[in-house]
Amino acid sequence: MSFHLHKFPLLSRSGVMERLIAEASEEGEEKCSICLPDIPGGAKTFELVAKFCYGVKLELTASNVVYLRCAAEHLEMTEEYGEGNLITKTETFLNQVVLRNWKDSLRALQTCDDIISYDEELNVTKRCIESLAIKASTDPNLSGWPIMEYGGPMQSPGGSVLWNGISTGARVKNTSSDWWYEDASTLSFPRYKRLIAVMESRGIRQEIIAGSLTFYAKKYLPGLNRCLGATDTNSSTCVAPVALEAPPSEEDQKLLLEEIDRLLPIQKGLVSTNFLFGLLQTALILRVSPSYISNFEKRIGMQLDQATLEDLLIPNFSCSMETLYNVDCVQQILEHFLAVDQIIGGASPSLVDDGQITASPSLTPVTLVAKLIDGYLAEVASDVNLKLPKFQALAASVPDYSRPLDDGLYRAVDIYLKSHPWLSESEKEQLCRLMDCQKLSLEACTHAAQNERLPLRIVVQILFFEQLQLRTSITGCLLVSDNLDGSRQSGVAGPTERGWASTARENQVLKVGLDNMRTRVSELEKECSNMKQEIERLGRVKSFTWGNVSKRFGFKLKSRMCSAQEGSISNQNTESRKNEKLKDRQGQHKKNSTPKSR
Repeated sequence: MSFHLHKFPLLSRSGVMERLIAEASEEGEEKCSICLPDIPGGAKTFELVAKFCYGVKLELTASNVVYLRCAAEHLEMTEEYGEGNLITKTETFLNQVVLRNWKDSLRALQTCDDIISYDEELNVTKRCIESLAIKASTDPNLSGWPIMEYGGPMQSPGGSVLWNGISTGARVKNTSSDWWYEDASTLSFPRYKRLIAVMESRGIRQEIIAGSLTFYAKKYLPGLNRCLGATDTNSSTCVAPVALEAPPSEEDQKLLLEEIDRLLPIQKGLVSTNFLFGLLQTALILRVSPSYISNFEKRIGMQLDQATLEDLLIPNFSCSMETLYNVDCVQQILEHFLAVDQIIGGASPSLVDDGQITASPSLTPVTLVAKLIDGYLAEVASDVNLKLPKFQALAASVPDYSRPLDDGLYRAVDIYLKSHPWLSESEKEQLCRLMDCQKLSLEACTHAAQNERLPLRIVVQILFFEQLQLRTSITGCLLVSDNLDGSRQSGVAGPTERGWASTARENQVLKVGLDNMRTRVSELEKECSNMKQEIERLGRVKSFTWGNVSKRFGFKLKSRMCSAQEGSISNQNTESRKNEKLKDRQGQHKKNSTPKSR
């Protein structure tokens, strides 16, 4: 762009213009033509500089002050060429206005990308970043300045809202610590990276840094939001990322993902497990370096106990693998979790004594992970392409002491057997050895005893341990009942007697029921023994006739008939006796009625 300007206004304000005009005038040309190819900000900025040289009042803003400051430095517009020259004015505006305001500092920093060479000499970027870092690390509820800059109401020194300059007594709402996430995400990644580094050096909390990185990643990694699906409720970020008009290229996304891995603090619980799984899936889709994929797996392994089943269902993005889900990735994550758990003093096999799990501070996370892996196995077991060794390897990776019950593992094994009916009998037995039959609940034992897909040997073991478990439970109940009865007879009433009252009554009822059952079983055994003896005796008889049957089974009928006959005979004798007595009485009466002769 060409500018037709007077010489004197320019050379009176700029040392560079003074030298260039002098050199052009020595050549004797009537028209002095000067070329300025390296002006920071280009023709638009030089136009503002020219107006300043002509005495036109400039409107300095956060969007042009950095360009004007660098252009003034390039043209040597110092105080030697006039008081209140452009360097002084821009520097004063930058320090007293721009750097004291969050929004202005942010706009000024965004313009530094086009003038990198001059910017580094003048430390404009450094000063803007430090200003932003100070404001972001300051509690906004104490100062109140971010609310004023966001177009909210003015605030009095006492903290009340001002309306028309009059204090209303109302208080402004509290501002969360993530208010600056969206503004910081508008920076280019090199500037954003420097901002995060300065904030870390100032001691800002790690969870705030992690929240900002989460917001930035969600904004510039479109695949991440698709992997996350539902809203990440565990994230500390409460501001939704703004959609981009033109998403970054695949290569830029890959570089950003690698930088996110470097910047993200390595600490459990700073970001949600759901977000880490999203980063891992995005890394698998973009095919980043295996070292970064391993880093994401290690981060997830540190907090695997906070994951859900939906998080573990990572689709298989590799063309060489036939399975629906990436089982190998879950295997690596589980191994990292177990390694970390052992380092921090987690539960170990030594904590298990005779099948009973003792108390341990970190036993709960291991138990949660075991339940999670069992659910994952049940989900992937229906995949017909899942090979038996891979299924066994993942199931066996979970320590035995982490499973109080093997019901979840039994369910996964049952689904795998149902989806893979072509397995041989030896493979089925090998698969079922993953379960501990002694750790199945009564419901699982009942189901397994009727499960036709299980090998016969496994079913027999389950039935045996089921009976053993029942016997142990009944014995324990009886012992508790006997102890309670003994304590009552001795007159010792402990503080826990009331709590055991209901249990004692139930045990007493159970004891009576068991006694009745034993009596009934004894009677049945006797009847069975008698029937067996009769069958053996009858088997010795060669000819089996109805007469023999009547002798064996009809003796009661005969006795009844004999007793009936005896009853009839006795009745006949009684009647005859009565008749004789009646006749005697009649004869006696006749004798008494006849008069005696004198």
